[in-house]
Amino acid sequence: MGITHIIRGDDHLNNTPKQMHIYEAFGKTPPKFAHLPMILGSDKARLSKRHGATSVQAYRDMGYLPEALLNYLVRLGWSHADQEIFSMAELIEKFSLEHVGASAAVFNPEKLLWMNGEYIKAATHEALVPLVMPFIGSVELDSAWLGRAIKTLQERSRTLLELANSLRYYIDEGVAIDEKAAKKFLTNDTKPYITALIERLGTIADSDFRAVEIEAVFMGLIAQFGVQLGKIAQPTRVAITGNTVSPGIFEVIELVGKDRTIKRLNKALSKI
Repeated sequence: MGITHIIRGDDHLNNTPKQMHIYEAFGKTPPKFAHLPMILGSDKARLSKRHGATSVQAYRDMGYLPEALLNYLVRLGWSHADQEIFSMAELIEKFSLEHVGASAAVFNPEKLLWMNGEYIKAATHEALVPLVMPFIGSVELDSAWLGRAIKTLQERSRTLLELANSLRYYIDEGVAIDEKAAKKFLTNDTKPYITALIERLGTIADSDFRAVEIEAVFMGLIAQFGVQLGKIAQPTRVAITGNTVSPGIFEVIELVGKDRTIKRLNKALSKI
């Protein structure tokens, strides 16, 4: 078959002498044999189905990028100085059997998750659009708008599934407001801020509903009420996203859109 190298797990080491004898008996030159340490689970036992996902399809369905999975698998038991992230071209250039470790490697799901997050951060938001779409569902979205929404969240997303879930408050018509967040930030003290914000945002023309115009509205309210930005921004964030953490509130409001923003602010008022 023209095979020149056989690279396999060291559990096949005992088979090698017999196979070499077979080659020699047929007058053939044996291939070069290399035996790699086994991959172990976090409990240091041989990796098996009970340790979690068992196929590349399973990792795909969990939102892992193929490049990240490949990079992680190559790094199991092989190293090149302290470098962690490699392009395919770098792997081809730098890989050698001499740098494969002699001891068993431990499969660390957290390390794989970190590496996948690094690949998502490094990707362009345009490239992530078609990758994240299968995790969003059948809803039709403008790809340019979705790319802008992805750009605000990819830094904090470790998988495509996480990214898709984070996008829900941009995509869905409404949001479920976290009760703890509502109790803390949607109070009688913040009611005047939200009421004034609804009024001011309503005066922005649809064609001008951009982050810069929205920021100007907030700056006007800060001056009017004599408060810090957080006093207005945080209740607004809870009303728009349902939680206390999000990307910059001005960009979030722009992407959510004028009508849905005002609807959500009114819904928040009704909870006070």
